[in-house]
Amino acid sequence: MKAIYALYLSPDSAQRAVDALHAAGYAKHEVAIVSSEPLEEYEFGQRDRETWMSGIAVAGGATGLIGAYLLTSMTQLSWPLNTGGMPIVSLYANMVPLFEMTMLGAVLATVATLVVTARLGRKGIEIYDKEVSDGKILIGVRNPPDDTISDLELAFGKAGPGVVKKIP
Repeated sequence: MKAIYALYLSPDSAQRAVDALHAAGYAKHEVAIVSSEPLEEYEFGQRDRETWMSGIAVAGGATGLIGAYLLTSMTQLSWPLNTGGMPIVSLYANMVPLFEMTMLGAVLATVATLVVTARLGRKGIEIYDKEVSDGKILIGVRNPPDDTISDLELAFGKAGPGVVKKIP
C-alpha cells in the first residue's frame, strides 16, 4: 500500500486539510483521519458518529426474548405435568430465563456490532504514524494516483503548517 499523509498540530489546520482534499475531488471514504483523541466539535470528527448499534441491540434482545419464550414454553408443553388445574406454561415461573436470554441476545448483538463497525480483526495496513500518539492529527489518502501526488502536497500545504510524508 502506498499513501501520502500530513501531520497537523491543530484541529483547525486538520479540518482545512480535509476540506482541501474534498475540494480536490476526494470522497469521504478515501480520506484517512487518525487522531489520538476524539475531536467531535469539528466536522471531520463527526464522520463515523452515526451507528445502528442501539437498534441492533434491541433486535438482539427481542430475538433473545422470543427464543427464550419458545424454549421454555415448548419444553413445558412437550412434557405436560399435572399442575393441579394451573396453566402448564406459567409466565411468572419463566421470568428469569426470559430476562437472561433477552440480555444475552442484546449483549451478543452489541459486541458483534462493535467488532464489525470498529473493523476489529481486519487485515491490511492502515496509515499510521507514531507521532499521532503525541497529539498530532494524521490526514491522508491511501493509494493515490501517481499524477495527483503534487496536487495532494499542494492541498496539504494550503491547510497550514504540517509535515507531509509518503509511504512508498
